[in-house]
Amino acid sequence: MNDITTVAWGIIGPGSIARQFADNLPGSQTGRLAAIATRNPNRPGLADAFPGARILDGYEAMIADPEVEAIYIATPHVSHAEWAIRAAEAGKHVLCEKPIAVSAAEAEAMIVAARKAGTFLAEAFMNRVHPLTERIVELLRAGVLGEIRMIKVSFGFRIGNPDPTHRLLAHDAAGGAVLDVGCYVVSLARLVAGAASGAPFADPVEVRGVGHLGATAVDEWAAAVLCFPGDIVAEVAGSITVAQDNQLRVFGTEGWMSVDEPWLGTGRKGGNKDILINKPNGNVERIVVDEPRALYTFEIDAVGRAIREGRTELDPPGVTWADTLGNMKTLDRWRKEIGLTYDFEKPGQRQTKVDGRSLGQPQSPMPRRSLKGLDRPASVIALGGANFSSFAQAAIICDAFYERGGNVLDSAWIYGGGLCDELLGAWMASRGVRDDVVLIGKGAHAPLTYPDIIAKQLDQSLQRLQTDTIDVYFMHRDNLDIPVGEFVDAMDAEVKAGRIRIYGGSNWSRERMDEATTYAEQNGRQAPGALSNNFSLAEMIKPVWPGVVSSSDDAWKAWLRARQIPDFAWSSQARGFFTDRAAPDKTDDAELAESWYSDKNFGRRERAIALGERLGKSPLHVALAYCLAQDFPVIPLIGPLALGELEDSLEALDIKLTPEDVRWLEEG
Repeated sequence: MNDITTVAWGIIGPGSIARQFADNLPGSQTGRLAAIATRNPNRPGLADAFPGARILDGYEAMIADPEVEAIYIATPHVSHAEWAIRAAEAGKHVLCEKPIAVSAAEAEAMIVAARKAGTFLAEAFMNRVHPLTERIVELLRAGVLGEIRMIKVSFGFRIGNPDPTHRLLAHDAAGGAVLDVGCYVVSLARLVAGAASGAPFADPVEVRGVGHLGATAVDEWAAAVLCFPGDIVAEVAGSITVAQDNQLRVFGTEGWMSVDEPWLGTGRKGGNKDILINKPNGNVERIVVDEPRALYTFEIDAVGRAIREGRTELDPPGVTWADTLGNMKTLDRWRKEIGLTYDFEKPGQRQTKVDGRSLGQPQSPMPRRSLKGLDRPASVIALGGANFSSFAQAAIICDAFYERGGNVLDSAWIYGGGLCDELLGAWMASRGVRDDVVLIGKGAHAPLTYPDIIAKQLDQSLQRLQTDTIDVYFMHRDNLDIPVGEFVDAMDAEVKAGRIRIYGGSNWSRERMDEATTYAEQNGRQAPGALSNNFSLAEMIKPVWPGVVSSSDDAWKAWLRARQIPDFAWSSQARGFFTDRAAPDKTDDAELAESWYSDKNFGRRERAIALGERLGKSPLHVALAYCLAQDFPVIPLIGPLALGELEDSLEALDIKLTPEDVRWLEEG
């Protein structure tokens, strides 16, 4: 596309790979180098290494530069997310060196920022847009190997500089083989596994990894086995202190393919590369890809065309956003397998947000409501952390929730074996926001549903949460073999000790709640003041777990309306029923079908879809807005696994349903 206006590029981080990128810009059809940004602008040799480029003092100057349209981020991994997010907020397009981030949670935050800004973002796997890769994919999809069975990819070298402060070995720079070269081998394995079924990529269903952590506690060599759908098995290996053969090999029912160093295309400065097809009869077919253009020019032009065409991501086999997230999730799993967690990823270690800034006060707070027995109002939506798996994930989501005005956090002694308590506690402590948070805790889950368990589990939760008091504490299940007064006595003792403020039952029946209230009033105890049962526009037909209770039917609504007890409602969006996973003819998800499928619920789902279309929202948003529109207090719990899911759920706050809307959703 020689007729398009060239893209003015800026480079953050003027290291060796940045110099290669800059050297290739003049040979591209779409790009030119405008500026570089460095924290040491007086470093000798910069002007010679980047001829014609303005040298800017600091990365902030690049973000603010009016000439620069697109930024190539070539800093160490740990700062990718910060500067990609800031660049997107400034309206800059971003090509970020691989790996795009340290974790999938960070990568998701970068994608959310680009989506909000409408800017381009891509991970700089230069080989994925090279003609060599396109030819490999074409051959595999054409069936040259028959059905693909196994994949082997290795990328390893012996580092020339064994200095422990070198970025490849430094723990605080997220060094190690998995992130630096493992990202290539995983990306190629996923690309090949996808080509086997005609898809742009495939994600493994199982990851098993091993590795060696060296003196600096980063992985110097590591290997993993990835199992893909269709029982395709990939062996991947990466190393920074051990040289390997650096090959892609693909094995099928009708032969096997080998390619040397496929991530280098036909060479950094162009050339040719062989694709060897080994047939069962011993014949070897040699396919030569001859491409004189330099390696990075293809990447530069793919990004330049996308920007000029108004696209925000690459087309396959370039790395799309979904592809990047799948790759990072696989790397996360590989690192977990070998026990590699960087110190800055550990709970409470990072004091700032993913964009490098301090946590701010809500700019447009979501509505809050006063609850009897609490000294601070509670946001109308609560954030559940049951499925948080790392501090990076928890912090990114909690930061965004808080800055949107959310202050209700939900945990339980049983969640993640205590991990949820620990992550939420570390987040509150690192951000200094405990006094603004309404904290929910739970204990006495089955089978330990006994009054004497409450104090013991509360002790542990308080320690994990790094607090002296839990604002709302629930008995997580009921035990009908125990007189209700014994539970009330145990909870009242904790209220009097100042360790909880209000309490209630989670998955308790109306009858037991009333019985508990009566006992408390007759015996001078504090009565239960909250409930945590399922509540949703879709009525639960069969309990999704043993011992759970739904409060969605008319009898429950009448009870809640009469008593005005807040219901902190779990599964308020009916666990996927309001997505395209549900339909009368879709029964592959047994839990979804057994628990939510009924004519009544499908009627409500159709009306939620229709209302969502009128409002420009999804039926999931309508289902959440339905909970907020009740004439009794319902605080729905949401459990996003990623920042994008949180942002999507909070769109429900834009919907203000009238009583007539609520009745129409229920009855038509």
